[in-house]
Amino acid sequence: MATEKAAKKATEKKAAAKKTTKKKAAPKKNLVIVESPAKAKTIEKFLGRNYAVRASNGHLCDLPKSKIGIDIEHNFEPQYTTIRGKAPLIKELKDQAKKSNKIFLATDPDREGEAISWHIANILNMDGDKECRIEFNEITKDAVTTAIKQPRKIDMQRVDAQQARRVLDRLVGYKLSPLLWRKVRKGLSAGRVQSVAVKVIVDREKEIEAFDPVEFWTISANLDKNGKEFEAKYYGPGGKKAQLDKEEDAKKVLSDVAGAKFIIENVKSGTRKKNALPPFTTSFLQQAASGKLGYTAKKTMMLAQRLYEGVPLADGTTVGLITYMRTDSTRVSAEAQQSALEYVKEKYGAEYVPAKPNTYKGRKGAQDAHEAIRPTYITNTPESVKQYLTNDMFKLYKLIYTRFLASQMNPAQFETLAYDIDANGQTFKASGSRILFKGHLAVYDSKTEDDEASMLPKIEKGEECKLVKIDPKQNFTQPPPRYTEASLIKFLEERGIGRPSTYAPIISTIQDRGYVTKEAKSFVPTELGGIVTELMADNFADIVDIAFTADMEEKLDDVEQDGADWKSVIKDFYGPFEEDLEKAEKNIEHVKLPEKVSDIICEKCGANMVHKMGRFGEFLACPNYPECKNTKPIVEELDVPCPKCGGKVVVKRSRKGHSFYGCEKYPECDFVSWDKPLTEKCETCGAYMVESKFKWGKTFKKCSNADCVTNQKKKTDAAKKS
Repeated sequence: MATEKAAKKATEKKAAAKKTTKKKAAPKKNLVIVESPAKAKTIEKFLGRNYAVRASNGHLCDLPKSKIGIDIEHNFEPQYTTIRGKAPLIKELKDQAKKSNKIFLATDPDREGEAISWHIANILNMDGDKECRIEFNEITKDAVTTAIKQPRKIDMQRVDAQQARRVLDRLVGYKLSPLLWRKVRKGLSAGRVQSVAVKVIVDREKEIEAFDPVEFWTISANLDKNGKEFEAKYYGPGGKKAQLDKEEDAKKVLSDVAGAKFIIENVKSGTRKKNALPPFTTSFLQQAASGKLGYTAKKTMMLAQRLYEGVPLADGTTVGLITYMRTDSTRVSAEAQQSALEYVKEKYGAEYVPAKPNTYKGRKGAQDAHEAIRPTYITNTPESVKQYLTNDMFKLYKLIYTRFLASQMNPAQFETLAYDIDANGQTFKASGSRILFKGHLAVYDSKTEDDEASMLPKIEKGEECKLVKIDPKQNFTQPPPRYTEASLIKFLEERGIGRPSTYAPIISTIQDRGYVTKEAKSFVPTELGGIVTELMADNFADIVDIAFTADMEEKLDDVEQDGADWKSVIKDFYGPFEEDLEKAEKNIEHVKLPEKVSDIICEKCGANMVHKMGRFGEFLACPNYPECKNTKPIVEELDVPCPKCGGKVVVKRSRKGHSFYGCEKYPECDFVSWDKPLTEKCETCGAYMVESKFKWGKTFKKCSNADCVTNQKKKTDAAKKS
């Protein structure tokens, strides 16, 4: 009995010991929800082990695709649904939220991000009055940790502003697009801002077609003084400006100055300053990247997103290299400005630092919610991070970095010199400049300004110059240029159409719908674009009216800035719009689109096949449909014989839309190549040459024989040249 008691006591003692040595439950982590997985990885490293960072991958809820999703009868209430495929992610977020101490919503710092946070808060049943929303303009450790300490409530004015735009665009798109399907062709779409953009391009094309060139003449004289030649341009008789409208006018001037002495009549010298450009806003960045790098707006924003979200550097840390890339502000934080000024002083000297930091006036109507686009750390110079970036990312980062640094520097200074030159009563003018102090041009775009050759020789008043030659030239006024991506974005922004986040999607959409095409980087409206624009202008004048659209943008901004009732804004728009819809349904006849006839003969019925537009682009179809349902893909042929059989080489498309090259006789001939075959032969091995591409788009020639020793050398030489 004693033994049993002792054994029982020992067991109880052992159990008690186990209980005391049992590990304490792990403390709950704080949950931070961001939009992108790349951002999540970066931020998790900043916050440490007490935080779990998860990504929502954008919106979790949205209006349904299958229907309009707006209860028009009940004050335009949106009917949000879970986005297809997001259910597993939502479950994961809910599970993580249950075992979390605090939840922070760290989606992008704009209207769209605010709406995403609002949807997440509703899905996770979070208290609407809870201070759970954090935002940061840059993904750096300091910015993220500071934001965590300063949570706020979800800004419902921002949310309502996003809802207003989403609902308005849905009403326009889902009401107008079916009308276009019925009256013009299936697959078309109309949008509130895209319709204006297309009309702008169509109107410009009409201006070009209606343009009547006007003749005018110019005369330039090459003069010499002490062995230095310079150019003077004809101005007019007796110092009064005159225009030479025809050849006879030019001949009279030439007759007047024949044998005359060219005497310096007036000398004007001075200095001028050239101020730095402001740091980039979204639209300025898209314009500069288009002009300097040849990037589309879509590509620019994709690269900027990657630079913003973070790049792993040498020490293993991942850091966002630029601040938030969707902004219309030129404002810069005092800390960033001070860092830039210190860097300028250290690298370039105190004379490059302005006495008072530079500030820039923002565009009228700008929201000014975020800083301008700038590098997060001025010490991350482009060259120091180049090895961690793709070539395209590096070029864009360098553009952003140098523009910002230059914006904080002193103006460039130039010495200017101008001469009025008399030749028998006819006045010619010459002007030139010489850089005295580079200022900001030492960093950004100095090549266009630093031109010593433009300075005139020093000549005193009354001195004579020797005439080397005189050149009359016939000219004609030019039509306005077609819009490029850069000039279209500039036009839309100046007119208050669209917002920073919308320009890239607008440009992609109008091309994808077949309303415009690109020729030599300029937009040309298609016949379809012209027809749809005319239909819209005749029946929905407000939708394509620039002033009306700009006014609507301001009203939508008032929802965010002044708390205006967003449903009232929608209601005021929808009444007249609904009336226009009813009239259009009755008045618009079915539009018969003209068909482009090809020289390809239908082998089934003998008719010339016509060009049609389908879901996946243009194709050839028999005009005798439905009796004959024959269709063919449009084949682009190369003027190169097939290296295997001598047949024609054609351009084909993979399932993912990538171009490749193959023989027209496939499957009898199995020649296929990702690189474009050429007629040239390799000097070393005799195999055919091909045109290949670097990742950043530059092309180079190489031998099709992978084992040929010339390949590596050719590729290296081409890379150096590019």
